[in-house]
Amino acid sequence: MELVFEKTKGLRDKTTHYCPGCTHGIIHRLVAEVMEEMGILEDTVGVASVGCSVLSYEYFNCDMTQAAHGRAPAVATGLKRVLPEGRFVFTYQGDGDLASIGTAEIVHAAARGENITVIFVNNAIYGMTGGQMAPTSLLGQKTATSPFGRDAGLQGSPIRISEMLATLDGAAYITRVSSHDVPNIIKAKKAIRKAFETQKKGLGFSLVEILSTCPTNWGLDPLESLHWVRDNMVPVFQLGVYKDVEEGK
Repeated sequence: MELVFEKTKGLRDKTTHYCPGCTHGIIHRLVAEVMEEMGILEDTVGVASVGCSVLSYEYFNCDMTQAAHGRAPAVATGLKRVLPEGRFVFTYQGDGDLASIGTAEIVHAAARGENITVIFVNNAIYGMTGGQMAPTSLLGQKTATSPFGRDAGLQGSPIRISEMLATLDGAAYITRVSSHDVPNIIKAKKAIRKAFETQKKGLGFSLVEILSTCPTNWGLDPLESLHWVRDNMVPVFQLGVYKDVEEGK
């Protein structure tokens, strides 16, 4: 019998806690496959953030540690500086964690050019804590704390993390991809590998922003959520490479 699929060794045999239709599971698999294919599972330390991904240390089959809310880049900085040679360090963070309480940490880690990789999952809402408005929530988007829709005059406009970090000299590779369909998932995996290779070459800070779904807090079914990413998030958070020092961009 021909083998058409084999579960990556980068994930443990444990059922995740994510809601049906959430693409965290897909993103976990992509990160795990990249680590396995690069042969770095035994040499990688991941930093779990606070949010829906708070239990990611139970899913990735590599060394993991837990950081306080928003502090994953600071913890990753310490790990990488203590283990600079032959070790890979990555953080796995959501938009509430990274773009709100952790804004200072992510900005200064990028500004310092810390040789770490950040996996940034953007679903435009606070998932774990009940669907509050996030810094990345879209204008007009209804959330638990913006029941009439986000108003630029009251709450400002969405923060575009990739565009902001790409302006910093210490950033080596910054890209935004999506998980809403197969072609974009394939591109997302390539971007994750590029980010880890950037770290391997010692080029500096890398971040892959991945647009993701939140069917539960968006009040949509899984298929509708994928379409919502395509139709609403992609026009605001445009996909593409925003910084790549290796390519001279």
